[in-house]
Amino acid sequence: MAFRPLVALATMAVSLVSCAPLALNERQAPNGVPDYVLKYAPIVYLHSQDAYYPTDIQTFLNHTTPRVKFNEVSGPSKPLTTSNLDQMGSDVWLTSNDDVTKDPSWIKGTKPNAQGKTEGATTAAIIVNDKGNGNVDAFYMYFYAYNYGGEVLGWSKLNFGNHVGDWEHVMVRFSNGSPEAIWYSQHANGQAFRYGTVEKTGDRPIAYSSKGSHANYAISGTHDHTIPNLNLPGGVLEDYTDRGVMWDPLLSAKFYKFDAGKSAFSAYDGQAPTAWLNFKGRWGDEEYPESDPRQVKLFGQAKFSGGPTGPVDKQLNREKICPDNGQLCILRSILVPRGRGMDEVAKDGDVILE
Repeated sequence: MAFRPLVALATMAVSLVSCAPLALNERQAPNGVPDYVLKYAPIVYLHSQDAYYPTDIQTFLNHTTPRVKFNEVSGPSKPLTTSNLDQMGSDVWLTSNDDVTKDPSWIKGTKPNAQGKTEGATTAAIIVNDKGNGNVDAFYMYFYAYNYGGEVLGWSKLNFGNHVGDWEHVMVRFSNGSPEAIWYSQHANGQAFRYGTVEKTGDRPIAYSSKGSHANYAISGTHDHTIPNLNLPGGVLEDYTDRGVMWDPLLSAKFYKFDAGKSAFSAYDGQAPTAWLNFKGRWGDEEYPESDPRQVKLFGQAKFSGGPTGPVDKQLNREKICPDNGQLCILRSILVPRGRGMDEVAKDGDVILE
């Protein structure tokens, strides 16, 4: 019976291969997309118990209505499309046509298949900003129809920060085609690391998407995010990440260039719509008033907050690896989930980018 361990090992190997991301030469991307933008693109691991997967952008538009101060406003089409969304003003909220507390099926998105593809759904946008002199920032933008907010002290009945629409991103900074640093979006802030520091699958860095909130982390486990720039292994407001469902966003993405001088987008294939990228309104419902029976407000926190802005508002031409949001920009050299005091920064080789 000694053959059984060999059979089991072979079965495991086949399983791992079938769930592995596609090799570079197997990926579909338009001509002109730099090879290094593909070679070093992040792989995302969705939490094994997350009920809300990445969402097709047009499907989201099909189930929302533009509203201003909760009143419907007319648009160029009904529903809006990725080709005309830019005709709506910055005061517009793309508001769900359904009561999201009833968990309509469309907000659950599309679960990636064994190869990591959200089949039939465009769930990501890759935006490349070539700054010249070999300096390139690649933004890997991820879209989800719903954000399930944090639970205070793990108590589901005390839950804040839910919202319709959720844009997250990882940014990789390149110098002459080599990845130097990586930024992970997390709630109102995020974290930056030297590229060599983070976990990888081959050359591709790993991003762990937290259960419900979809904040991106460089490691799996528990992350307290009560205070920006403090990533502790436990606390009042916790995110949870694990190596659950593998998602390869490259397989379900549209690819774009961003011209910072003109503040303009163009599609690498010359065909993908760009209008939606210029929409400056909100992807989701406006924060519900306290008169709404779905809403709960406590200590200034709302159970249902307003939806986010889109890719155009993510500082695509930032100077530092971090966005300019008033927080320290620390380029980290270790993955330990703890706060970074000045003494720790000096000791561990992290750098504060002024």
